[in-house]
Amino acid sequence: MSTREDKGEIAAPIETRADVLRVFETGCKPKDRWRIGTEHEKFVYRLSDHRAPSYDEKGGIRDVLKELERFGWQPIRENGKVIALKGADGNVSLEPAGQLELSGAALESLHDTCSETGRHLEQAKAVGDELGLGFLGLGMWPDKARADLPVMPKGRYEIMLNYMPKVGSLGLDMMLRTCTIQTNLDYASEADMVKKFRVSLALQPLATALFANSPFTEGKPNGYLSYRSHIWTDTDPDRTGMLPFVFDEGFGFERWADYMLDVPMYFAVRDGKYVDLAGQSFQRFIDGRLDALPGERATADDWVDHLSTAFPEVRLKSFMEMRGADGGPWNRICALPALWVGLLYDDTALDAAWDMVKDWTLHDMAALRDNVPKEGLKTIAPGGTLLEIGREALKIAEASLTARGRLNAAGDNEAGFLSPLFEIVESGKTPAERLLEAYHGRWNGDVSKVYEEESF
Repeated sequence: MSTREDKGEIAAPIETRADVLRVFETGCKPKDRWRIGTEHEKFVYRLSDHRAPSYDEKGGIRDVLKELERFGWQPIRENGKVIALKGADGNVSLEPAGQLELSGAALESLHDTCSETGRHLEQAKAVGDELGLGFLGLGMWPDKARADLPVMPKGRYEIMLNYMPKVGSLGLDMMLRTCTIQTNLDYASEADMVKKFRVSLALQPLATALFANSPFTEGKPNGYLSYRSHIWTDTDPDRTGMLPFVFDEGFGFERWADYMLDVPMYFAVRDGKYVDLAGQSFQRFIDGRLDALPGERATADDWVDHLSTAFPEVRLKSFMEMRGADGGPWNRICALPALWVGLLYDDTALDAAWDMVKDWTLHDMAALRDNVPKEGLKTIAPGGTLLEIGREALKIAEASLTARGRLNAAGDNEAGFLSPLFEIVESGKTPAERLLEAYHGRWNGDVSKVYEEESF
């Protein structure tokens, strides 16, 4: 989740509708300035007993951050505690139960993205070896109950942990027990954003299926291939879901702003402290009518914070976020941005992807979203299965990345980063299905073997 750095500056209050829309409008960039941002999370565990370390214990999460500083990272503090790091490769931050996240920098090519990923994982592993810690690439803790997990000292998380049980039964699982990979991409104009949003939202179930990697809960198969994806269906209906209005005529920045104004608040930050505003109206905050902050009016910084508190499968800020994938190993971290760059960053590819989904009904897309956590690539889509959709989408992405012509020093283009996904569709098996085969086969029902095979 987002890390806020308090710089001690006070932004001006929001005065007009234009102030609300500006964050989206300033996101419009010419194609030569489009970049690729990649975020990926992993579980941290003790090598000795697979326990999740707390923040304060010796060799715990605080010490991970401290030791990473030697690689040039600078600390970000909240209430005197280091809760994130900043550097040339973006931010290293903490998810609620200590999942370690790299929110990568905005980079020009997938080669840069994979190099960044490699640097981060090598640094994390070096620190982990010294502290007796490992890092696991899955979509959900395979063996931990909520009660087994620590909570990180971030004010945002305290507010969310208190609020989540009031609006859904699985929100705490989302916070404490899941990991994801995410891709952040740019758009040229409002119209370009709309087309990319519609294509990527319709195809998020494909990403969920290709990256499905969370089939275990508390040591046993849970009946899902992506339980992480299922968790979002009962987290908070006010800020999740498929967003049918995205496909309405006239969708654009204005409609997204309306949606976000309707999303209940979590917090505002004042004097470096998180103020609990859970469930309250951002519009009332703009108007200066919140009882908890009498006379205070929302600023542009508050609006940017608020934009990070909705959790649909695709999210708009000053860029677009693709949020449908489970966490996984190194090569799939590089594969997710390859898929979306291949589909969205070339007009021919984007048109071809739109042709794939333009006749899908809202009912079709809702059914895909509902069924994919259990059925994965076998999920029925209009005209076939997600496996068949995946084959077509990967061919489009491969041609697009080849045409981009971004080469590394060895002369390789970016299409090679799709290889793990081609292997998945060629086999017809999601990563989760391979894990389940191992569990019922060579693991002999012992889910702890996942630490040996799926750690970085």
